[in-house]
Amino acid sequence: MFQIRSLLVLALGLSWLTVGVAQARSLPEFTKLVEDNGPAVVNIATTSKIERGPHGLPREFQIPDLPEDSPLNDFLNKFFGPEGAPGEAVPSQSLGSGFIISKDGYIITNYHVVKDADEIVVRLSDKRELKARLIGQDERSDIAVLKISADNLPTVKPGNTTDLKVGEWVLAIGSPFGFDHSATAGIVSAKGRTLPNENYTPFIQTDVAINPGNSGGPLFNLDGEVVGVNSQIFSRTGGSVGISFAITIEVVMNVYQQLRDKGKVSRGWLGVLIQDVTQDLAESFGMKKPHGALVSKVVPDGPAAKAGVQAGDVVVAFNGKDIDSSADLPPLVGNAHVGDHLPLTVLRDGEEKSLQVEVGELPKEETPVLASEGPAPSGTRSEQLKVTVKDLTSSQREKMDLEDQGVLVEKVDQGPAYHAGIREGDVILMVDNEKIQNAGQFKEIVGKLAVGKSVPVLVQRRGNPLFLAMKMPPKSG
Repeated sequence: MFQIRSLLVLALGLSWLTVGVAQARSLPEFTKLVEDNGPAVVNIATTSKIERGPHGLPREFQIPDLPEDSPLNDFLNKFFGPEGAPGEAVPSQSLGSGFIISKDGYIITNYHVVKDADEIVVRLSDKRELKARLIGQDERSDIAVLKISADNLPTVKPGNTTDLKVGEWVLAIGSPFGFDHSATAGIVSAKGRTLPNENYTPFIQTDVAINPGNSGGPLFNLDGEVVGVNSQIFSRTGGSVGISFAITIEVVMNVYQQLRDKGKVSRGWLGVLIQDVTQDLAESFGMKKPHGALVSKVVPDGPAAKAGVQAGDVVVAFNGKDIDSSADLPPLVGNAHVGDHLPLTVLRDGEEKSLQVEVGELPKEETPVLASEGPAPSGTRSEQLKVTVKDLTSSQREKMDLEDQGVLVEKVDQGPAYHAGIREGDVILMVDNEKIQNAGQFKEIVGKLAVGKSVPVLVQRRGNPLFLAMKMPPKSG
């Protein structure tokens, strides 16, 4: 009996040992990757001049004028120095990372690393320090290209993110807080992330430790290929909390080639404003499931308008690639070549419609002019929706670029309109895909809608169009 128990204990021990060895073997080995690619990663130091105000404080940290006999003047002079001349500029330094993409000295980094720099110095892995020339920069993608005078430099190998999987190991090399050639590892947390004001740049989210100074450095897969450029972190403390974002290598290389060849970046443009399709909106449009990019506005005379795209269309495919969410469309369009004629599939009235669109060039952003006038002279109350609307004045229409469309929401009480998200000050443009021209027509269209039906409502809020889903209530009475 004792021998049997001993054998069982030995067998279990060997089993656990086998599992432990297997798990150890499954862990990645980064040493070879760092040895092969570390020499191509560089430290970037910049010097710029910042305009200072009194007592050497930056302009954004100014204090009110103080009386000459104020004791606070002595304190400021002691700790921050005497008042400087107005507009005096003093040097400011910053650090970042980058990587060599060609043997003759082209380097990729972040735009924000070299922004407004008067001098850029690149420190190589062999301790050489070389002044760099700015070839081009692109604020929208946060990518910049530098050039140093050197030959036969070590380079990285660009990869792709098509085969990159969530959960896959990745490694970053950079200079966090100035510590050159620091390597940190983690996994891919998500792909295709979009951040505020970054519609044309899809990000790879990772849990790799990224800190100030890592910006511009490469993100490698286990094959030693660059799959992204570390750009941003999410943090409430300023340090790494396990949420970092890297620009995909496809976007990086596209921008790099354009900056190197012509010094600027051209992006594809359709001339539409889009939003996600929620479950409620999908129901209101008669869709089986939420997917695609809902077109809330079509720019007059833009590429999409010329192709026949309409507000209320749902883009489900572009250039042969399915659009699952609204975030999928801008990067595909942005990377398309200006002037190309590409297929576009939209869902309209429950049926798919194939269109051909000539890709335009993305123009510079313009700030829309919003209407801020008082109430229009006439109004109409819909008891069914618990909302009061008014006709727009001619000057309001002119300011909002609405020739013959829209009614102003004057008041919203608890009811279907409020529950749909309609608020005072909104301009209702369409109801159930019908253009609203005046308050009387609005009430007439609403009165014809079927009881219990979920319908799409297009509103304009602070200059931006937005589709909402509104469910019609039972008629009272």
